[in-house]
Amino acid sequence: MPLALIMSSFVAASRIGGAAQQYVLAGHRIDPVLAPTVMFGRSPAKGATGEVTSPEVFRRMLGDIEADALFGLVDLVITGHFSLPEQVEIAAGVLERVRAATRGKAYAGRPTVVVDPIMGDEPKGLYVTPAVAEAVARRLVPLADWITPNVWELSHLVGRHVADAADAAAAVRELGARALVTSVPAGPDRIGLLLVDGEAATLFTHGRLERAPNGTGDLVAASFGAGLVQGLSPLDAAERASRAAAETVKAGDAWNSPELPIVALGDRLVRPTAEVRIETL
Repeated sequence: MPLALIMSSFVAASRIGGAAQQYVLAGHRIDPVLAPTVMFGRSPAKGATGEVTSPEVFRRMLGDIEADALFGLVDLVITGHFSLPEQVEIAAGVLERVRAATRGKAYAGRPTVVVDPIMGDEPKGLYVTPAVAEAVARRLVPLADWITPNVWELSHLVGRHVADAADAAAAVRELGARALVTSVPAGPDRIGLLLVDGEAATLFTHGRLERAPNGTGDLVAASFGAGLVQGLSPLDAAERASRAAAETVKAGDAWNSPELPIVALGDRLVRPTAEVRIETL
Protein backbone atom coordinates (compact mmCIF):
# COMPACT_ATOMS: atom_id res chain seq x y z
CA MET A 1 0.00 0.00 0.00
CA PRO A 2 1.34 3.50 -0.80
CA LEU A 3 2.30 5.70 2.16
CA ALA A 4 1.78 9.45 2.52
CA LEU A 5 3.30 11.88 5.02
CA ILE A 6 1.23 14.98 5.79
CA MET A 7 2.62 18.00 7.64
CA SER A 8 -0.30 20.31 8.31
CA SER A 9 -3.05 21.18 10.77
CA PHE A 10 -5.31 18.81 12.70
CA VAL A 11 -8.89 19.98 13.28
CA ALA A 12 -10.95 17.38 15.14
CA ALA A 13 -14.48 18.43 14.20
CA SER A 14 -13.96 19.92 10.73
CA ARG A 15 -13.08 18.41 7.39
CA ILE A 16 -10.19 20.79 6.76
CA GLY A 17 -6.41 20.60 6.89
CA GLY A 18 -4.34 17.48 7.33
CA ALA A 19 -7.06 15.64 9.22
CA ALA A 20 -9.38 15.89 6.20
CA GLN A 21 -6.57 14.83 3.88
CA GLN A 22 -6.16 11.63 5.88
CA TYR A 23 -9.72 10.65 4.95
CA VAL A 24 -9.19 11.54 1.28
CA LEU A 25 -6.00 9.50 1.04
CA ALA A 26 -7.48 6.53 2.91
CA GLY A 27 -10.34 6.53 0.41
CA HIS A 28 -7.73 6.11 -2.33
CA ARG A 29 -6.08 3.24 -0.40
CA ILE A 30 -3.07 5.35 0.53
CA ASP A 31 -1.94 5.00 4.14
CA PRO A 32 -1.67 8.48 5.73
CA VAL A 33 0.74 9.59 8.47
CA LEU A 34 -0.05 13.04 9.88
CA ALA A 35 2.44 15.18 11.78
CA PRO A 36 0.24 18.06 13.02
CA THR A 37 1.60 21.59 13.09
CA VAL A 38 -1.32 22.84 15.21
CA MET A 39 -4.35 21.19 16.81
CA PHE A 40 -7.89 22.57 17.03
CA GLY A 41 -11.16 21.17 18.32
CA ARG A 42 -13.13 22.97 15.63
CA SER A 43 -12.35 25.28 12.75
CA PRO A 44 -10.44 28.47 13.61
CA ALA A 45 -12.87 30.20 11.23
CA LYS A 46 -15.46 29.64 13.97
CA GLY A 47 -13.29 31.27 16.60
CA ALA A 48 -11.47 28.23 17.97
CA THR A 49 -8.13 28.67 19.69
CA GLY A 50 -5.67 25.92 18.89
CA GLU A 51 -2.47 24.57 20.36
CA VAL A 52 0.59 25.09 18.18
CA THR A 53 3.02 22.18 18.03
CA SER A 54 6.29 23.50 19.40
CA PRO A 55 9.32 23.15 17.13
CA GLU A 56 10.87 20.75 19.66
CA VAL A 57 7.83 18.46 19.65
CA PHE A 58 7.40 18.73 15.87
CA ARG A 59 11.04 17.80 15.31
CA ARG A 60 10.83 14.89 17.75
CA MET A 61 7.60 13.62 16.20
CA LEU A 62 9.10 13.57 12.72
CA GLY A 63 12.28 12.05 14.09
CA ASP A 64 10.25 9.19 15.54
CA ILE A 65 8.55 8.66 12.18
CA GLU A 66 11.98 8.57 10.55
CA ALA A 67 13.29 6.20 13.24
CA ASP A 68 10.61 3.69 12.22
CA ALA A 69 12.31 3.66 8.78
CA LEU A 70 9.20 5.19 7.20
CA PHE A 71 10.97 7.94 5.27
CA GLY A 72 12.19 5.37 2.75
CA LEU A 73 8.62 4.14 2.31
CA VAL A 74 6.98 7.53 1.82
CA ASP A 75 5.48 7.85 -1.68
CA LEU A 76 3.74 11.20 -1.19
CA VAL A 77 4.48 14.20 1.00
CA ILE A 78 1.88 16.94 1.42
CA THR A 79 2.73 20.14 3.27
CA GLY A 80 -0.02 22.54 4.26
CA HIS A 81 -0.54 24.87 7.21
CA PHE A 82 2.39 25.98 9.36
CA SER A 83 2.12 28.15 12.44
CA LEU A 84 5.80 28.97 12.94
CA PRO A 85 8.72 29.61 10.58
CA GLU A 86 10.75 27.10 12.61
CA GLN A 87 8.22 24.41 11.62
CA VAL A 88 8.76 25.30 7.96
CA GLU A 89 12.50 24.88 8.34
CA ILE A 90 12.02 21.49 9.99
CA ALA A 91 9.65 20.44 7.19
CA ALA A 92 12.17 21.47 4.53
CA GLY A 93 14.76 19.24 6.17
CA VAL A 94 12.27 16.38 6.20
CA LEU A 95 11.60 16.77 2.47
CA GLU A 96 15.31 16.56 1.80
CA ARG A 97 15.73 13.47 3.98
CA VAL A 98 12.71 11.70 2.48
CA ARG A 99 14.17 12.20 -0.98
CA ALA A 100 17.58 10.97 0.15
CA ALA A 101 16.27 7.88 1.97
CA THR A 102 16.87 4.41 0.56
CA ARG A 103 13.61 3.37 -1.09
CA GLY A 104 13.69 -0.29 -0.14
CA LYS A 105 10.19 -1.73 -0.47
CA ALA A 106 8.48 1.56 -1.26
CA TYR A 107 5.46 1.48 -3.57
CA ALA A 108 6.78 4.19 -5.90
CA GLY A 109 10.24 4.63 -7.35
CA ARG A 110 10.50 8.14 -5.89
CA PRO A 111 8.43 10.27 -3.52
CA THR A 112 6.15 12.99 -4.89
CA VAL A 113 6.16 16.28 -2.98
CA VAL A 114 3.03 18.44 -3.09
CA VAL A 115 3.37 21.81 -1.36
CA ASP A 116 0.14 23.65 -0.62
CA PRO A 117 1.55 27.09 0.28
CA ILE A 118 -1.17 27.98 2.76
CA MET A 119 -0.90 31.69 3.48
CA GLY A 120 -4.25 33.36 2.99
CA ASP A 121 -7.25 33.95 0.76
CA GLU A 122 -9.85 36.48 -0.25
CA PRO A 123 -11.20 38.58 1.39
CA LYS A 124 -9.12 38.38 4.57
CA GLY A 125 -5.70 38.24 2.96
CA LEU A 126 -2.75 36.82 4.88
CA TYR A 127 -3.80 34.55 7.76
CA VAL A 128 -0.39 33.23 8.74
CA THR A 129 2.39 35.49 9.96
CA PRO A 130 4.54 37.23 7.34
CA ALA A 131 7.51 35.20 8.64
CA VAL A 132 5.69 31.92 7.93
CA ALA A 133 4.63 33.08 4.46
CA GLU A 134 8.20 34.11 3.65
CA ALA A 135 9.60 30.80 4.89
CA VAL A 136 7.10 28.75 2.87
CA ALA A 137 7.95 30.69 -0.30
CA ARG A 138 11.70 30.53 0.27
CA ARG A 139 12.13 26.99 1.61
CA LEU A 140 9.21 24.80 0.55
CA VAL A 141 8.07 26.04 -2.85
CA PRO A 142 11.50 25.39 -4.45
CA LEU A 143 11.49 21.82 -3.06
CA ALA A 144 8.07 20.95 -4.47
CA ASP A 145 7.29 18.71 -7.40
CA TRP A 146 3.91 20.46 -7.50
CA ILE A 147 2.42 23.44 -5.70
CA THR A 148 -1.32 23.92 -5.13
CA PRO A 149 -1.87 27.60 -4.24
CA ASN A 150 -5.15 29.40 -4.49
CA VAL A 151 -5.18 32.50 -6.70
CA TRP A 152 -4.56 34.84 -3.75
CA GLU A 153 -1.55 32.79 -2.62
CA LEU A 154 -0.19 32.70 -6.16
CA SER A 155 -0.49 36.48 -6.27
CA HIS A 156 1.43 36.70 -2.99
CA LEU A 157 4.16 34.40 -4.29
CA VAL A 158 4.79 36.48 -7.43
CA GLY A 159 4.18 39.85 -5.76
CA ARG A 160 1.43 41.06 -8.06
CA HIS A 161 -2.30 40.68 -8.59
CA VAL A 162 -3.34 37.60 -10.58
CA ALA A 163 -6.58 38.38 -12.38
CA ASP A 164 -7.62 35.33 -14.36
CA ALA A 165 -6.57 31.92 -15.66
CA ALA A 166 -4.20 33.22 -18.32
CA ASP A 167 -2.57 35.52 -15.79
CA ALA A 168 -2.29 32.62 -13.32
CA ALA A 169 -0.54 30.47 -15.92
CA ALA A 170 1.97 33.26 -16.54
CA ALA A 171 2.53 33.66 -12.79
CA VAL A 172 3.26 29.95 -12.32
CA ARG A 173 5.81 30.10 -15.13
CA GLU A 174 7.43 33.12 -13.47
CA LEU A 175 7.97 30.93 -10.42
CA GLY A 176 9.46 28.16 -12.54
CA ALA A 177 7.05 25.74 -10.88
CA ARG A 178 4.48 23.14 -11.82
CA ALA A 179 1.14 23.91 -10.23
CA LEU A 180 -2.49 23.07 -9.78
CA VAL A 181 -4.00 26.44 -8.91
CA THR A 182 -7.30 26.47 -7.02
CA SER A 183 -10.18 28.97 -6.84
CA VAL A 184 -9.50 30.24 -10.36
CA PRO A 185 -12.33 32.57 -11.47
CA ALA A 186 -13.96 31.66 -14.78
CA GLY A 187 -16.74 34.17 -15.23
CA PRO A 188 -19.57 35.15 -12.88
CA ASP A 189 -20.93 31.64 -12.28
CA ARG A 190 -17.98 29.27 -12.66
CA ILE A 191 -14.80 28.51 -10.74
CA GLY A 192 -12.13 25.92 -11.14
CA LEU A 193 -8.60 24.55 -11.14
CA LEU A 194 -5.76 25.44 -13.47
CA LEU A 195 -3.05 22.89 -14.23
CA VAL A 196 0.20 24.47 -15.39
CA ASP A 197 2.98 22.14 -16.49
CA GLY A 198 5.61 24.02 -18.49
CA GLU A 199 3.99 25.59 -21.54
CA ALA A 200 0.85 23.48 -21.16
CA ALA A 201 -2.07 24.94 -19.22
CA THR A 202 -5.51 23.37 -18.76
CA LEU A 203 -8.49 24.91 -16.98
CA PHE A 204 -11.13 22.72 -15.29
CA THR A 205 -14.26 24.58 -14.20
CA HIS A 206 -17.57 23.78 -12.53
CA GLY A 207 -20.56 25.81 -11.42
CA ARG A 208 -20.01 28.16 -8.52
CA LEU A 209 -22.28 27.63 -5.51
CA GLU A 210 -23.33 30.40 -3.16
CA ARG A 211 -22.23 28.36 -0.15
CA ALA A 212 -19.35 25.92 0.00
CA PRO A 213 -17.74 24.52 3.16
CA ASN A 214 -14.08 25.26 3.81
CA GLY A 215 -11.50 22.65 2.92
CA THR A 216 -11.80 22.21 -0.84
CA GLY A 217 -8.17 23.25 -1.33
CA ASP A 218 -7.06 20.57 1.13
CA LEU A 219 -9.21 18.00 -0.67
CA VAL A 220 -7.77 18.99 -4.06
CA ALA A 221 -4.15 18.72 -2.90
CA ALA A 222 -4.76 15.24 -1.46
CA SER A 223 -6.79 13.99 -4.42
CA PHE A 224 -4.24 15.30 -6.92
CA GLY A 225 -1.34 13.83 -4.99
CA ALA A 226 -3.14 10.50 -4.73
CA GLY A 227 -3.61 10.41 -8.48
CA LEU A 228 0.07 11.07 -9.12
CA VAL A 229 1.11 8.29 -6.75
CA GLN A 230 -1.35 5.90 -8.40
CA GLY A 231 0.28 6.52 -11.76
CA LEU A 232 -2.18 8.93 -13.35
CA SER A 233 -0.77 11.60 -15.63
CA PRO A 234 -0.83 15.11 -14.13
CA LEU A 235 -3.66 15.98 -16.52
CA ASP A 236 -5.77 13.00 -15.48
CA ALA A 237 -4.98 13.51 -11.79
CA ALA A 238 -6.04 17.15 -12.05
CA GLU A 239 -9.26 16.26 -13.85
CA ARG A 240 -10.17 13.71 -11.18
CA ALA A 241 -9.34 16.20 -8.41
CA SER A 242 -11.54 18.80 -10.09
CA ARG A 243 -14.45 16.39 -10.40
CA ALA A 244 -13.94 15.24 -6.79
CA ALA A 245 -14.06 18.83 -5.52
CA ALA A 246 -17.20 19.57 -7.54
CA GLU A 247 -18.82 16.29 -6.46
CA THR A 248 -18.07 16.93 -2.78
CA VAL A 249 -19.25 20.53 -2.75
CA LYS A 250 -22.47 19.67 -4.62
CA ALA A 251 -23.19 16.76 -2.27
CA GLY A 252 -22.58 18.96 0.75
CA ASP A 253 -25.01 21.52 -0.61
CA ALA A 254 -27.66 18.88 -1.39
CA TRP A 255 -27.29 17.33 2.07
CA ASN A 256 -27.10 20.73 3.79
CA SER A 257 -23.82 19.62 5.35
CA PRO A 258 -21.79 22.19 7.30
CA GLU A 259 -18.62 20.27 6.40
CA LEU A 260 -17.34 18.57 3.27
CA PRO A 261 -18.92 15.08 3.28
CA ILE A 262 -15.66 13.34 2.44
CA VAL A 263 -16.37 10.07 4.23
CA ALA A 264 -20.04 9.88 3.27
CA LEU A 265 -19.20 10.15 -0.43
CA GLY A 266 -17.29 6.87 -0.30
CA ASP A 267 -16.38 5.64 -3.76
CA ARG A 268 -17.79 8.78 -5.38
CA LEU A 269 -14.72 10.62 -4.10
CA VAL A 270 -12.42 8.19 -5.92
CA ARG A 271 -14.54 7.88 -9.07
CA PRO A 272 -16.29 11.25 -9.28
CA THR A 273 -18.69 11.94 -12.12
CA ALA A 274 -19.46 15.62 -11.52
CA GLU A 275 -19.58 17.77 -14.65
CA VAL A 276 -16.52 19.87 -15.38
CA ARG A 277 -15.62 21.91 -18.43
CA ILE A 278 -12.09 21.41 -19.72
CA GLU A 279 -10.34 24.15 -21.69
CA THR A 280 -6.80 24.22 -23.01
CA LEU A 281 -5.29 27.68 -22.71
